[in-house]
Amino acid sequence: MIKHFPYTRTNKVIEHYSEKDGVPIKYVCTTDLHYTDAPEDIYYRETPHPTFGNKYFSLRVYGDNIYIANADKIENETFGCVEDDDGNLQYSQFRHEYKTFKNGNMIDGGRAYIRSNVIPKIYVVKDGTMIERK
Repeated sequence: MIKHFPYTRTNKVIEHYSEKDGVPIKYVCTTDLHYTDAPEDIYYRETPHPTFGNKYFSLRVYGDNIYIANADKIENETFGCVEDDDGNLQYSQFRHEYKTFKNGNMIDGGRAYIRSNVIPKIYVVKDGTMIERK
């Protein structure tokens, strides 16, 4: 129901890190956690990383390089989601990503703020899954 636009090949990342770390990895979302307009793909593992202690990690593509970072703070973020023309929910991935749809709905602000012309559904991340905040 929520449409994502990842920057990495999620299936390849999941395969690589699941094999490397010996635990299942799953893609969660793509967002900018640092308000830099540089979105990161967020991944989750059920058990904390044995060296770093985090359950979430992000991959950011910058030029020809890919950077990995702790992304545990994703569970403190909110996502305003609006319906697109196909009935899917979409969120703004970064502060200056202004999305509009033919149905008249719009969303903007990434994790920095939520701006919309309709009342957005609010989602949060919990245990590696985006769920509607009630």
